[in-house]
Amino acid sequence: MNRKKYTVLVTGVGAIIGYGVIMSLRKSKYDCSIIGMDIFEDAVGQVWCDKFECAVLAADDNYIPFLKTMIDRYNVDLVFFGTEQEIQKCSSCREELGDYYNKLVINSMEAIRIAEDKWDTARFLEDSGLNFYIRGSVSCDYEEAKERFGLPLLLKPRRSYASKGICKTSSKDEFDSWKLEQGELFMVQELVGDDDHEYTASTFAFGDGTCIKPIVLRRKLSKAGATDKAIFEEIPQINQEIYSIVEVLKPIGPTNFQFRLHKGNYLLLEINPRISSATSIRSSFGYNEAEMCIEYFVEGHRPVDRRLRGGKAYRYITEVIVYDNGDNI
Repeated sequence: MNRKKYTVLVTGVGAIIGYGVIMSLRKSKYDCSIIGMDIFEDAVGQVWCDKFECAVLAADDNYIPFLKTMIDRYNVDLVFFGTEQEIQKCSSCREELGDYYNKLVINSMEAIRIAEDKWDTARFLEDSGLNFYIRGSVSCDYEEAKERFGLPLLLKPRRSYASKGICKTSSKDEFDSWKLEQGELFMVQELVGDDDHEYTASTFAFGDGTCIKPIVLRRKLSKAGATDKAIFEEIPQINQEIYSIVEVLKPIGPTNFQFRLHKGNYLLLEINPRISSATSIRSSFGYNEAEMCIEYFVEGHRPVDRRLRGGKAYRYITEVIVYDNGDNI
C-alpha cells in the first residue's frame, strides 16, 4: 500500500524545532516532500529537506507576501513553523493571509495571546478557578517580594521563551536594577521545585475544550533552554491539569505545557501554544505531532491517543558533512 503524499513547508530548519519537525515527518506514515526555509543560507536542516529556500525575517514587511509565494510556488499542503516569531506574525496578519491561513499549523488566537504573557497566563488560570499557577507579582518591591515569596526570588520577563532572561537573586540591588531594566515586562515569582523535577508535556487539542491524552517527559534543560535529557513518565496529575487547562483555554493543535513539582503539586511554568523543542523526542516515543497535524489540518481527521513506548532520551553534539560533490553524511 502506497503512503499518502503531501508537500509541506517547514520554517526555521536551522534550529531545533524546525529540524525536529523534519525528523518527525520522516518517521511518519506520510510520504512528504519537505520544503525547508530559514533566514540563514547555511541552516543545517536543509540537508534533510527536498528543497530549500532562504527566508526573510518575520519582522520584515515582506514576510507575509514571501510566505504566500512559497506556498504557491510549491503547492504546499501545510506549513509548520519552527520559530515563535513567525507564529506571532501570522497570527496578527490573519486577514492579510486570507485563505492561506488555513494551511498553517497555528493555534487559536486567544491561546497565543494568553500564553505570550506569563503573568496573563497565571491570571487566566486563577480566574478560571485553577490553582496550579506559581505565586508572583508585577508590581511589588524587594521587601514585599521577600516577605511574600521568600529568598531567593525568581525574576523573569513576562514575555520570553526558552528560559531567556531569567534571573535568580537574593540581592536587593540586583532586584531593583532588574526591575528598572525590565519596566512593564517585570515579573517576580516564588522559586518553586528544583531542576530534577521539571516536566515538559504536550497534547493535541481540538479547539472545543478537548484533547488527546498528553505525553509527559521529565527533563533536564540545556544552556540554550531546550530539552537536553528526558525520561518518559506517566503522571496522571499532570494529565488532569492539562485537561483542565484545555477545557477553558480551548487551544487548537499541538500545545506544550511545562511544570515543576513543588511540595507534592505540579505547578505550571508556562504554556507554549505550538510544537516545542522536544518534538523529535516525543515522536521517537510514538507521539508524532507532525503526523497528527497532517491528519487534522489537511485530512480533517481528529488524531487519537497514541500507543507510546517508554524510555529515556539523550541529546548530544554531532555534525553533518556536505562534500563538494554534493554527497553528505
